[in-house]
Amino acid sequence: MAAPGALEPATGSVPGTKVELTVSCRNLLDMDTFSKSDPVVVLFVQGSGSSEWKEFGRTEVIDNTLNPDFVRKFVLDYYFEEKQNLRFDVYNVDSKSCSALKQDFLGQAFVALGEVIGAQRGRLERPLTGVPGKRCGTILLLAEELSNCRVSVLDIITMQLCANKLDKKDFFGKSDPFLVFYRSNEDGTFTICHKTEVVKNTLNPVWQPFTIPVRALCNGDYDRTVKIDVYDWDRDGSHDFIGEFATSYRELSRAQSQFTVYEVTLLSFSVESEFTFVDYIRGGTQLNFTVAIDFTASNGLPSQPTSLHYVSPYQLSAYALALKAVGEVIQDYDSDKLFPAYGFGAKVPPDGKISHQFPLNNNAENPSCCGIEGVLESYLQSLRTVQLYGPTNFAPVINQVAGTAAQVTDGSQYHVLLIITDGVISDMLQTKEAIVTASALPMSIIIVGVGPAEFEGELGLGDTMEGK
Repeated sequence: MAAPGALEPATGSVPGTKVELTVSCRNLLDMDTFSKSDPVVVLFVQGSGSSEWKEFGRTEVIDNTLNPDFVRKFVLDYYFEEKQNLRFDVYNVDSKSCSALKQDFLGQAFVALGEVIGAQRGRLERPLTGVPGKRCGTILLLAEELSNCRVSVLDIITMQLCANKLDKKDFFGKSDPFLVFYRSNEDGTFTICHKTEVVKNTLNPVWQPFTIPVRALCNGDYDRTVKIDVYDWDRDGSHDFIGEFATSYRELSRAQSQFTVYEVTLLSFSVESEFTFVDYIRGGTQLNFTVAIDFTASNGLPSQPTSLHYVSPYQLSAYALALKAVGEVIQDYDSDKLFPAYGFGAKVPPDGKISHQFPLNNNAENPSCCGIEGVLESYLQSLRTVQLYGPTNFAPVINQVAGTAAQVTDGSQYHVLLIITDGVISDMLQTKEAIVTASALPMSIIIVGVGPAEFEGELGLGDTMEGK
């Protein structure tokens, strides 16, 4: 046993903390002819010891502005002893494509996370570059360490507000009011944390109820000042200021439905705890892992080295590698290690009919395989017995797992469906409908793409489960 105060390098843990980054931009390039740009910021991170940039997340798109203050934050793990490189790319969104390459590039900035945290008051401004011959404006980054007060920061607030007799700001009609919430910073400045929807043509708006984490509103400090601005929305982005007032989490929670200031009334206020994945697992929730693998002809003949299903004596196929990478993580949380495994998009024996939900182990009564190795074994066996065909339909297997998930909804069971595919979904409408149905059930869907396709359709499915 080590003496008191002695160092034990082998048992030390890496110190770290969670940091929230707020992003704003100023004087962006104007890429639209009849209006201003519609900017979005994409954050890329660089792994330790790697030169590869990976997308971490995106802000929301703000229409018609060159000076956006984004509500959506980036929460990162900060390690003092590591240099954590960040890249912020700014785009003008002109199409519904999820690919940043199909948007107008407005500039980028490279910073280290430590630079932001070490900047005066945690606030760093950097010029945007990357568009030759153009001044691209600047990006402003604000870093704040998140509270370690677990109880408060994981609580979710639901509130609803209304207003009466607001000022009339529009010449040909009434105002189009909306609210903007800001939390105060230690230096007296404010950071945006929420915007309500716009209620059109009224001086007596009733906004829809909305949810916001306590962490986002006050970072666990119940007496921290919360400023609420009232604006009249204008199409050109030059919103008219109507008024403002200050409050706090504590005042809001005490006032309930009696809070009235500057003609704005709090109609309702409630707080619920949001439980983490670990909370559910420790509470006894069982994870059930299901696999679905794409057997369509677009993958190429399994006997050819160019096929995504090709297995050489020296390397697993692209599908097998994806299955192991995801499955070996998830299987640790599945107590019985029995995984139902299906294929889709192939002609199956004995009659050669196309199936979008055939058991890889050829046992329709019990499609479960023993562990990830069992799934791999059944997958390789299926490659030798089925004919790759098409189309690429996701809905049947999603509905299959959803039907199982619907049988137990008391929180004791949770289902994870892993779909591994190489390309475009053929039944997009049916798939979206299946996902909408599944979103109310205790299940998640992971879609892993293999091969060179762009997978824009699959990326768009994330919007279908927004808020899930």
